[in-house]
Amino acid sequence: MAENDDDVPFMQKLLDSYYVLTVIGVLSPTILYTLWGIVDIMNTPLAK
Repeated sequence: MAENDDDVPFMQKLLDSYYVLTVIGVLSPTILYTLWGIVDIMNTPLAK
């Protein structure tokens, strides 16, 4: 029995792709830590 690509749900196709998972795994911490760093720098009081 041959499987059609139409039978596979979109999320399963997305999560079966190693490249997509790698990009998500690299970009999400990078963006989160960058935003966290910017917020931390902006909340640091200026030296007098």
